[in-house]
Amino acid sequence: MKEYSTKEIRNIAVLGHQGSGKTSISEALLYVGKAIDKKGEVERKNTVSDYLVEEQTKQSSLSLSVIPVEWMDYKLNFIDVPGSDEFVGDLSQTLEVVKGAVILIDASKGVEVGTERVWNEIRKRHIPAIIYINKMDKENVKFEEVLEEIREKLGKKAVPFCWPIGHNENFEGFVNVIEMKARIYDGTDSHDEEIWEEKKSKVEELHNMILESVAETSEELLDLYLSGEEIPESQVKTALRAGIIEGELTPVIVGSATKTIGVRTLLNMLVDYLPAPDELRPLIGKDAKTGESITRLTHDDEPFSAYVFKTTVDPFLGAINILKINSGTLKNGQDIVISNKGESKKITNVFGVRGKNQIPCDFFHAGDMAAVAKIDGIETGDTLADPKSPIVYEPVAIGTPVIYIAVHPKNQNDEDKISMALHRLNLEDPTFEIRRNKETAQLLLGGQGMTHLGYVLERMKTMFKVDVDIDEQKIVYRETIKKTVNGEGKHKKQSGGAGQFGHVWVKFEPSKELFEFEEDVFGGAVPRNYFPAVEKGLIETFEHGPLAGFPVINIKATLYDGSYHAVDSNELSFKLAAALAFKDAIKTCQPTILEPIVKVEVTIKDQFVGDVMGDMNKRRGRVLGMSQSEGFQVVIAEVPESEIVKYAIDLKAMTQGSGSFTREFLRYEEVPHNLIDKIVEAYKK
Repeated sequence: MKEYSTKEIRNIAVLGHQGSGKTSISEALLYVGKAIDKKGEVERKNTVSDYLVEEQTKQSSLSLSVIPVEWMDYKLNFIDVPGSDEFVGDLSQTLEVVKGAVILIDASKGVEVGTERVWNEIRKRHIPAIIYINKMDKENVKFEEVLEEIREKLGKKAVPFCWPIGHNENFEGFVNVIEMKARIYDGTDSHDEEIWEEKKSKVEELHNMILESVAETSEELLDLYLSGEEIPESQVKTALRAGIIEGELTPVIVGSATKTIGVRTLLNMLVDYLPAPDELRPLIGKDAKTGESITRLTHDDEPFSAYVFKTTVDPFLGAINILKINSGTLKNGQDIVISNKGESKKITNVFGVRGKNQIPCDFFHAGDMAAVAKIDGIETGDTLADPKSPIVYEPVAIGTPVIYIAVHPKNQNDEDKISMALHRLNLEDPTFEIRRNKETAQLLLGGQGMTHLGYVLERMKTMFKVDVDIDEQKIVYRETIKKTVNGEGKHKKQSGGAGQFGHVWVKFEPSKELFEFEEDVFGGAVPRNYFPAVEKGLIETFEHGPLAGFPVINIKATLYDGSYHAVDSNELSFKLAAALAFKDAIKTCQPTILEPIVKVEVTIKDQFVGDVMGDMNKRRGRVLGMSQSEGFQVVIAEVPESEIVKYAIDLKAMTQGSGSFTREFLRYEEVPHNLIDKIVEAYKK
């Protein structure tokens, strides 16, 4: 692949609801751009972007894929992003490095949950987009209804730049409203035709509507328009481009990815209307040494800097890091620094990627995307920079897991391999969490949903040959006391020679602190040098509570009396006496179980608010309030963790897949009395 200057590059996310045809359009773009001789098909498991075994098995994208296409002396770096909302990490990283997007809509289904989700994300970041209505050749397609739904749900700024000719299986092509040309597809190629008579009035109406909006961009064009003169095509394109980049206009085009209809028009529009990497706002980072703010322009003559937005792990090649060059240039042999870590490295292997394939190229300009391999220490979210001018870009925030499962290997010999495999995969996907819970002896895997976690486990199986069983996460409870009581502990042992003797009286009472220890001993009943032993004895005793063996918290212990033996007393004796004192107190202190309470923020559409709040009450949750965010309602509540173990699954079912939530541990609270026996019984098993 030849070198492309910054002006000749477009970085574009391919987005849409799951199943809208993102991978198929990627194949069509590659085919039209002559990067491949024959289009692959998802069903045949031979597409460029879905190259992972797991993706081919599921017939669905599970990881982002970079697909560069050469077209009309431009290089378009497409990033095919998974449609599932559980792969939010790939979406967030992609939107950090692109300047434009193509949003696919299935013509037979219209605007779906995933369409709205990605639309909201690009709007937040002011990323211009083109909407491609795919699968126009399917049955029961009602284009005007789909267009109305787009304008209703995605905004009135969506304007049709194409109007379909034929429909359902007879869909033959479209009229390009800007150029006023009809393009008909004959099975192998497209050709221009006169606009059909019955389409003329609608097409002319749309053409005039677009020209009117163009004319309003300047007085000069408005004068031309009002006087009935034709606005030059170059000026129409310039005005449309400005409107699209500013988000005032979103073109809607039609086609069929599998029949390659509308793909050339899409490529031309992406080149004509979407910004090059050096357009729009400059990049802001911090000086790695001083922390001061630095501005960088996406120009070759600026110091080199790049952001790593994806890491893939190959069991033979090691880690491959895909990066976007924010400023300067990159070539083989170049010295760089991982500026957020202060580690110096040399680039020894730089290349382009297309799916899993490496494209030889050893020089990249500002704004382009490249890959480096065999360099230890580089991870997703890192900043690479010129050692003389180290800048750090803020990494994309990683969402916290919303669901946890426990995993253990089917083969006990794989116990050591499982940790290594998960940590390697965590380089690829930092959005899942690995946590070993010593209390429950579980290895926990946290992620954005069961599809996400299932992908991680499948990847581990195919890549590292480690197969696991999964269990539900065990909730980590605590124990405490409800009543103030006194306990006596006397440890006495005589077996010839030196004996053991320790005797204490301790007051135990509820506390807001995790653990408090005080002494209130008069007259030297217990020598001062044994106080630490009493405290240590209690701390060790509180590791396993009296009801189900959970740690004891929120307790204050005051040592106030006791006795000792001048010869037989020692630290061990007083540690054991302290344990006996708590055992004595248990009889009357009303021990109980505490459960973890988490704060959840549930983001939903208006129509689901009642269902979600009612469901939260059934889960023993307390709704604290509501707020609005980007057209959605956010329900804020506190709920026991045991009640939301599978909430990620339940919320999707309740909200037709549109709801999402975050969770955060708050505190421990007493479990209702009627649930205590059930918890104790479950954990004693």
